[in-house]
Amino acid sequence: MRTALLIVLGLVIGILGTVFAMRALSERNPFPEALMVTMGFHRHQLQQAVKGQHCDATANLDQLQHMQMIATDIPAAFPDAPQPFKDLAGKLHTALQTAAQSAPADCPALAAALKPVDQVCQQCHQQYR
Repeated sequence: MRTALLIVLGLVIGILGTVFAMRALSERNPFPEALMVTMGFHRHQLQQAVKGQHCDATANLDQLQHMQMIATDIPAAFPDAPQPFKDLAGKLHTALQTAAQSAPADCPALAAALKPVDQVCQQCHQQYR
């Protein structure tokens, strides 16, 4: 009887601990992760266009402008980030702005325009991911 009571008590404490942990996890800010997932989506769209050799100038520019707008939100999404992270976010925004201004009309031009963007992303992910 005593053993059964201890098992039930252990299960109740475990369930309560799980509920508290799940509630704490659900209350965290989803914005930073959502921002990076959205950035990854647009980058993937451009990558698929290059791989499939279906690079439309209008679609390329649209994707690059979306990424540029998202890059503007990075400092707000990570307010407690160190200054080097914020500097990389600025570099990313500049690289995307340059890529959008070059308006790549074909796949080789798009691939060349994305190289600086990919380098900044890789540099940031190596340091802060």
